[in-house]
Amino acid sequence: MNLLSIDWNVDPVFFTVLGFQVRYYGILFAVAFVASFWIFTKMYKFEGIKVAEIDNLALYVGIGVVLGARLGHVLFYQPEYYLAHPWHILNIREGGLASHGAAIGILIALALYSRKYKRPFIWLLDRISLAVPIAGMFVRLGNLMNSEIYGHATTLPWGFVFIREGEKVAKHPTQIYEAIAYLIIFFVLYWMHFKKEAAFKKPGMQFGVFVALLFIARFFIEFIKNDQVGFEKGMALNMGQILSIPFVVMGICFIVYAIKYAKPNPRSQNSKGK
Repeated sequence: MNLLSIDWNVDPVFFTVLGFQVRYYGILFAVAFVASFWIFTKMYKFEGIKVAEIDNLALYVGIGVVLGARLGHVLFYQPEYYLAHPWHILNIREGGLASHGAAIGILIALALYSRKYKRPFIWLLDRISLAVPIAGMFVRLGNLMNSEIYGHATTLPWGFVFIREGEKVAKHPTQIYEAIAYLIIFFVLYWMHFKKEAAFKKPGMQFGVFVALLFIARFFIEFIKNDQVGFEKGMALNMGQILSIPFVVMGICFIVYAIKYAKPNPRSQNSKGK
């Protein structure tokens, strides 16, 4: 091992049962959902809401995340390939999940859930904003275990040599950078929700801060991340950065709305019509 880098040669398969591979990524993806469920349970108990509601919400969001992330990759990064090989769209085991697509999928899922279960949409946005960063942290650790979406060459002592990908020099472990950024964002939002109570005083503020911080972090980390697909080569901004810009603008708009126009929520949302 080079003393100025970390040799990374982890097998992405945790174990195999009857020919079926259980990968670290899948396990960490499942942990992400469990962590999100735990956060929602804590929030609902804090507000005196029946926890049974979370099962339905988890189903909506789970479907939205998987479909959105997959279709986001298909449409944003490799549309020509998947138009030529449409049967590969359903094969998520070959890789290809886009976080921007997952964000869109979550928004659509929440809109459908809000309409069916009569929960205010902005109320849901504020609460999902606390669960997503901690889930995103685990997903990025799954990317690390897969030795994927890493960065440019670096001489920093924490650079990773991704041996399974045939790398010979250390690269920025951008998966870890993003995981740390998401964890910090989670703690900021946790403080806002449970200590400052921004979700009650200024509806939309918590979601706005979440979206702005998350995609600002994503935008800057992309500068040292390798291109995900061939057409990004030579672009001033890669696809991840281009897709991040409207989310940052949206986050700022929510913050402005919360400061200028939002009316405080009641402390408890036990009545669905509120």
